[in-house]
Amino acid sequence: MSMIEICVEGFEEALAAEAAGAERVELCAALSEGGITPSIAQIRLAKARCAIPVFVIIRPRGGDFLYTDGEFDAILEDIAAAKAAGADGVVIGFLTEEGCIDIARTREAVATARPMGVTCHRAFDMTRDPDEAIDDLIACGVDRVLSSGQRASARDGIDILKGMIKRADGRIIVMVCGDPDPTLLFDGPVDPKAVDFHFGATGYGESPMRFRNPHVFMGKGDDQREYIRRVLDGAAIAERAERLRRLVIS
Repeated sequence: MSMIEICVEGFEEALAAEAAGAERVELCAALSEGGITPSIAQIRLAKARCAIPVFVIIRPRGGDFLYTDGEFDAILEDIAAAKAAGADGVVIGFLTEEGCIDIARTREAVATARPMGVTCHRAFDMTRDPDEAIDDLIACGVDRVLSSGQRASARDGIDILKGMIKRADGRIIVMVCGDPDPTLLFDGPVDPKAVDFHFGATGYGESPMRFRNPHVFMGKGDDQREYIRRVLDGAAIAERAERLRRLVIS
């Protein structure tokens, strides 16, 4: 059966996602940056309090996926720390300057991560050739790849996604993101065991702070973002998870 993974920021969102029907979470910090490595405390608390698998994004910064040697050293240390904290898996991605999967670094990261599961994140969507990238990830031993078909949404990338699933041929799980809709994918003989679904559902709420200093801003702008908080939309997650389960036949 396809798995439903929810992208969350922090262990409290992980708990809310589990309550809403998530079967796995991708634990992140700073989703406004596309997700970076969460603190070790967040990993430990997520593992202590969640009953579902916790995969941890390992990404030292926002931006591209071409890392310095120092950044890669930190990535390996973060993978080891996540494993020691009990994480079920890690989410990684490394590219070369030419837009290919960095095979040497991916293999080293996978070896460091085992026996945890390993997902390649949407660094895949930045590669120059999806067929080449799929083959490289399989050769590196990666378990699944997150993708919206190298487009902004799964609907726009549907042809590439279908090609990925066909090329993977059960050797790697394709985890569809970008507003995934299984009705777009399952119009032919596709094995649901070869496809997972990944999404998030968040909004923003007002901070409960009553006193607000109008002269100081923690960011670079003056938009008062200090007083806006992310809120996981559990109802939206539950509704979409149920719809996915109805549409995908085990």
